[in-house]
Amino acid sequence: MFLDWLERRIDPFAPFEEGRMPPKSVLGFARFYLAPIRWALACLFVIAVIAGSVEASLYLVMRWFVDLLASADRATVLTDHAPGIALALVLVAVVRPVAIWLHELLSNQLVVPQSTNQIRWRAHLYTLGHSLSYFQADFAGRLANRVVQVGPAVRELAVVFIDTLLYVAIYAVTAIALFGSISLWLALPVLVWVLAYGALTAWFVPRARTRSHRTADTRSTLIGRVVDSYTNILTVKLFARDREERAAVRDAVDVHTKAYLHQFRLVTLTTTLLGLLNSALLVATGAASLLLWQRGGMSTGEASAGLALVLRLIAMSGWVMQTVRGVFENVGVIQESMQTISRPHALVDAPGAKALAVSGGAIRFEGVGFHYGRGDATIIEDLTLDLRPGEKVGLVGVSGAGKSTIASLLLRLHDVESGRILVDGQDIARVSQESLRGAIAMVSQDTSLLHRSIRDNIAYGRPEASQAEIERAARLAHADGFISDLVDHKGRRGYDAQVGERGVKLSGGQRQRIAIARVILKDAPILILDEATSALDSEVEAAIQDSLDTLMRGKTVLAIAHRLSTIAALDRLIVIDRGRIVEEGSHAELVARGGLYARLWARQSGGFLADRAADDAPPERGRHVSDALRG
Repeated sequence: MFLDWLERRIDPFAPFEEGRMPPKSVLGFARFYLAPIRWALACLFVIAVIAGSVEASLYLVMRWFVDLLASADRATVLTDHAPGIALALVLVAVVRPVAIWLHELLSNQLVVPQSTNQIRWRAHLYTLGHSLSYFQADFAGRLANRVVQVGPAVRELAVVFIDTLLYVAIYAVTAIALFGSISLWLALPVLVWVLAYGALTAWFVPRARTRSHRTADTRSTLIGRVVDSYTNILTVKLFARDREERAAVRDAVDVHTKAYLHQFRLVTLTTTLLGLLNSALLVATGAASLLLWQRGGMSTGEASAGLALVLRLIAMSGWVMQTVRGVFENVGVIQESMQTISRPHALVDAPGAKALAVSGGAIRFEGVGFHYGRGDATIIEDLTLDLRPGEKVGLVGVSGAGKSTIASLLLRLHDVESGRILVDGQDIARVSQESLRGAIAMVSQDTSLLHRSIRDNIAYGRPEASQAEIERAARLAHADGFISDLVDHKGRRGYDAQVGERGVKLSGGQRQRIAIARVILKDAPILILDEATSALDSEVEAAIQDSLDTLMRGKTVLAIAHRLSTIAALDRLIVIDRGRIVEEGSHAELVARGGLYARLWARQSGGFLADRAADDAPPERGRHVSDALRG
């Protein structure tokens, strides 16, 4: 009961300011993530001081006890020294175990697990807030590694300082105080050792930090390489590139090994110097103790306790040096994670952003300009386009004309550089991103699913949907047939079956139907179709057209297709070339005009529709959308 209460004092998921960027210095970064548990660290610090003091005082008790044995009357020692013996017994048998128990309790039940995962959770949420381009510019595996590893690295900075460095400080002070009370000549070797140890640590730490950062960076690159191979394993197999992938990972392992060896050369040198320093301390202290004892300047108990303290300091010094090395390995990890995580969000909600209120679904692109990155060619230039509520508009153009970019800008996956985009008169830059994307459903050509169940993937846009609603969406998308036959590697069936990473256990057409079911269930007022049926065979595509008609009914639709026949019957077609609108009108009007659209239509008609009597004959305006979408 008590343990449950204690473990709940730190909530890994406690609310916090998710959009606040962590500082870009190691100490600032650590303070930022440790701030919520500073009270717990303060408690741990107090208990560590008490536990360390108790441990160090045992050597003073040992001095008293050895002198007692050397001088007391054996017959009356228990009665003559009962209070002292009782206090020593309480210290050893009660105070010390309680101090150790409290320290372990606070460390293991209050601080370590909760703080580690709280840091990971907060780093993940901030990372999740980065723009799409942030994730496209790095390995997913490396990003995940840096988010996961930063938790224990930050925690160790605080906990190791409290548990290790504090103990050494207490032991060193105790030894100097004990020796100083006997003779300054006895305290001098310890003082010199402390100064030399500090100098060695000061020399070692910055070099360890630099090499640790290099090792951590090469480790992340190695992980990224491995994850990249696994994620794209189908491409690797299809192109028979196993040898090249092995070579790429081998190179990454080789670079990491060299960085690791460079780091451990420093460890070997430092450990050797520390061994010489410790031997010098032991010889100097032993010699001083022998001379003082010989001249009657110290008792046997004092000599025993002093030498025991020195041996304890020597034993701890190597441990502490390795711990300090570990700390600065963690500093390297933190620096690496900090460089990845501590970047300003490229896309943020405007101050006081309200939820988008969609009344009809009217969309207006007003003088929009955009290009990807510095020095890149303009993708969209002075684009002005209106979509009326409920209108179905097709975007046409060659690859790279800017069609998908227009859809991305409407979803605010990128911010426009000039102009603005309005939905029912509301500037999308002034509303919350969550409400904007909640009002838009999209089926894209490159459909990736989450490594979860079929049910979770279909309900992703509406997690609260009932099983009956999920099954209805699957039927409308003609996905129910193959779903019922699915069995994953753990024997889960149907809607409970897992689809694998990015949905790799399903065919392209099956993934596309799951994506369509997901959009049907979401039922958003604005719909974007980006080559929505490109992965479907003709029979399945024809079978779900009526469902797509139902899906589009009453919605504002922006459809992108390279096969012009799939969008020819939409209300209006917009022809894009190099980010500009060059033509606009119905299919018949554009073919009759003889411009870019007519040339594209003639080319596709000749390539795909050669058996038709009239390749460039426009469809009737009254033709059903489902007929046109069959292509």
